Amino acid sequence: MIYLASNSPRRQELLQQIGIPFQQLSVSIDESKRDTECPEQYVVRMAREKAAAGRALAASANPVLSADTSVVIDENCLGKPVDEAHALQMLRQLSGREHQVLSAVAIEHNGETVYRLSVTDVVFRPLLDQELKRYWRSGEPVDKAGAYAIQGRAAAFVERISGSYSGVVGLPLYETEQLLRQVGVICEAF
Repeated sequence: MIYLASNSPRRQELLQQIGIPFQQLSVSIDESKRDTECPEQYVVRMAREKAAAGRALAASANPVLSADTSVVIDENCLGKPVDEAHALQMLRQLSGREHQVLSAVAIEHNGETVYRLSVTDVVFRPLLDQELKRYWRSGEPVDKAGAYAIQGRAAAFVERISGSYSGVVGLPLYETEQLLRQVGVICEAF
């Protein structure tokens, strides 16, 4: 059994998919990006800090897993939208363009933190304003980085991806499984 330092139902589903028993921990950290950080540094730092916060809450020495995902376009991290206008602005930026989804996964175990970064290229088809407004009204973009969920209705926006589908959802399973093996946790799916 591991600890999952995340409230994300998607991360919970992905861990279940590969047969990892876990106990969920609710962690809260300052997620402000530092002026000097590039997007890759930011997402890795967030995953590591969430793992450290989880370690402080964990009742045993079992590994603590955390992750962070950012949608990046033009070297800018698109966070979660604060309102409809913000969501529509982000989706318009992504329309008809390629962007990257960075997902870092970190595991804190025995006083050490190991991590990996997944980078996935995603290309959106051109999007019409009316479909973006309908998408917002669906409620799906509300708590999603970049204001979209590839595993939901926004799948119809995606022309192609190159990289990790599960990383775009929020937990890169290849990297996660490799880190779990590194700390001695074997996935039941294998």
